[in-house]
Amino acid sequence: MKGPVVCNRRGPLRGSISVPGDKSVSHRALLFSALATSPSRVVGLLDAEDVHSTRKAVEALGARVFTEGDAVVVEPPATLGEPGDVIDCGNSGTSLRLLCGVLSAVPGLSVLTGDASLRRRPVRRVIEPLRRMGANLSARGGDRVPPVVVRGGPLRGTRHAFEVASAQVKSACLLAGLFAEGETTVSEPSRSRDHTERMLSGMGVPITVSGNEVTVRPSRPRGLEIDVPGDISSAAFFLCAAAGLPGSEITVRNVGTNETRTGLLDVLAAMGAEVVQSNVRTIAGEPRADLGVRAADLRGTEIGGDLVPRLIDELPVIMVLATQARGRTVIRDAKELRVKESDRLAVMGEALVRAGAKVTLFDDGCVIQGPTPLRGLDVATRLDHRIAMSMAVAQLFMPEGETVRLDDVSCVATSFPPFFALLDQLCASARGASSAAPGGEA
Repeated sequence: MKGPVVCNRRGPLRGSISVPGDKSVSHRALLFSALATSPSRVVGLLDAEDVHSTRKAVEALGARVFTEGDAVVVEPPATLGEPGDVIDCGNSGTSLRLLCGVLSAVPGLSVLTGDASLRRRPVRRVIEPLRRMGANLSARGGDRVPPVVVRGGPLRGTRHAFEVASAQVKSACLLAGLFAEGETTVSEPSRSRDHTERMLSGMGVPITVSGNEVTVRPSRPRGLEIDVPGDISSAAFFLCAAAGLPGSEITVRNVGTNETRTGLLDVLAAMGAEVVQSNVRTIAGEPRADLGVRAADLRGTEIGGDLVPRLIDELPVIMVLATQARGRTVIRDAKELRVKESDRLAVMGEALVRAGAKVTLFDDGCVIQGPTPLRGLDVATRLDHRIAMSMAVAQLFMPEGETVRLDDVSCVATSFPPFFALLDQLCASARGASSAAPGGEA
């Protein structure tokens, strides 16, 4: 779906759906499998543009990737080879940052770039710790933004103590540590998502976790059967919409419930939503469950500290939900939102204020006073998929006849191609749920 669309749906939301595979797990499944000593089979891999970028990258390094039945098979090369061309990571910051760690050890020269949005995203925080391991990397604007040039060579194990928790930076250093001499340790002030540790451990890599500290020793993973759970960051849009729309009751099946990612569920419970987990199980090292949410009278809450890394991607839609809750919702310690695909804090705050919400922004968060009725508006998505989807949810909280016009929703394909179709499916009324065309309804 490309071009502008007009959102004009009516709630409540009812029914049961499944969301596509977890994007973070999908990236790692492809990349780690390309480093392995034997083939891997991946079931549930996310079919979206960001993951396609990682697939093209591992193929450029010599891996063979193909579909076999309901699985994607990754056959690793005997040794990783210097890519024959620039690697285009598209809009995927995860692809670029994790590849920085891998390519630091691949002999030869590699260049990582991406689309206009990715070329504005910061890379110094991943370049600097890799340099301490002996890596040779440089980037545009004084090592500030991509493209990134990597000249692979010998690495040494290093102890890293980060002031800000980041799963991507942590993972880049751990991946470099697979090829380094000696142990590599990463210490964070709070737990970031731990998909890297779980998957590497499942692939036989000697990795230890102690509190907020992770240590890896040089090793090459072995192939693995990987089952990717549904993405809780994708489920979040429907869970938040259902929690705030009277009469709503939905279930999202087979959602990853890794505790480093379930901050959203804590927030929904704190706001008074009825959240139920059923069919709880663990497959391939990743916990998952069916998540049920029923609408309730919501109240404001406080979000900050260690909770933030566990829901950083969900904060835009949480901001939307906060406009419908009684009292103040306070978000702190979320400065990371300002360096995503867009300055999500500023973009969401400005859009919600124009929609009639009471939002006060500050450097690392905001205060939202609710409940407030929302009105229709035009939204510049800034080519940010989470802005587009969050404001599509905001439209559900508007009176009949009020619409949200999104200037460009092509960005949604980076992470969640069937988003609008699933939202249509859950809407109790079919009004405004026709399929979108450029300039039409979504």
